[in-house]
Amino acid sequence: MAQLPKIAVTMGDPAGVGPEVCLELLANEEVSSACVPIVFGDRKVLDRCAEVTGRPKAERHVDEAGLADCNRPAVFSVPSISLSDFEPGTVNAATGEAGYAYIDRAINLGLAGVIDGVATAPINKEALRAAGYSQPGHTEIFAERTEAETSCMMLTADILTCSFVTVHVGYHEVPKLLTEERIGEVIDLTREAMKRIRDREPKMIVCGLNPHAGENGLFGNSEEEHVIIPAIEKARAAGADIEGPLPPDTVFLDWRREQTDAVICMYHDQGHIPMKALAFDRAVNTTLGLPFPRTSADHGTALDIAWQGKAEAGSLIAAALLAVKLL
Repeated sequence: MAQLPKIAVTMGDPAGVGPEVCLELLANEEVSSACVPIVFGDRKVLDRCAEVTGRPKAERHVDEAGLADCNRPAVFSVPSISLSDFEPGTVNAATGEAGYAYIDRAINLGLAGVIDGVATAPINKEALRAAGYSQPGHTEIFAERTEAETSCMMLTADILTCSFVTVHVGYHEVPKLLTEERIGEVIDLTREAMKRIRDREPKMIVCGLNPHAGENGLFGNSEEEHVIIPAIEKARAAGADIEGPLPPDTVFLDWRREQTDAVICMYHDQGHIPMKALAFDRAVNTTLGLPFPRTSADHGTALDIAWQGKAEAGSLIAAALLAVKLL
């Protein structure tokens, strides 16, 4: 019998909901039947969180020498913070440093082929910055550390999937970052990922940048005509089933979503707002273009409810299962 794939699950910011949703994931039978989940985090933090929240305690632990033969849910301890160094629910440079350490270790072992994929619990961007890291989030960290030639963010749920040409930049920066090449990269990455998820050629839609998709040059600086349409035409010539650019305010209507596998968005909120409105607890964030699958819960550290036993693990569980599907 073939061994199940090993999925590293990074614990995220210790002060957030990451520890408790990781504990819940380790006890989830659907996850353990699909893969071997291994939480990369601080053992003492996880144990204390289990005591405080009533979540099931992680009973199994593994060191690096035992990773290759690990075949059941476990914790791989990456000692990075003491319980006295932080308070749950508060932003702290120490938790930013710890959150990065879990990610860094998982990436190293992913690149070495010791683990097969990574699912990440949320980190806090403010804490990460306080710790001295300039990357705005997981997407940029993974792309930089794996030296990916090209990558993009994709959010996916049962009723909607969105990929992004730009993500964590100010709106005034977006137009100059839109190029035919970049849009084409995102289309290609999305097409390949959705083929794996759907097991067929996906139907894709590309959003325009401007209101009414530019209205034939009436709005904006003809970004649709100069860069978006040429990228679509090139993808269509390569066999993609793709439509656009369409006005973003009608792309997400029920009837159109039912006929569409993925939407290519030009900027962050163009896709994040409908995703959060329609599938907040079910959406999964994934970085396409890496040498191994990387998925993430599509929510933040939720400091206001951290360590209170209120956090739902559904998004992180879905992330682990998607990582397996993307292998």
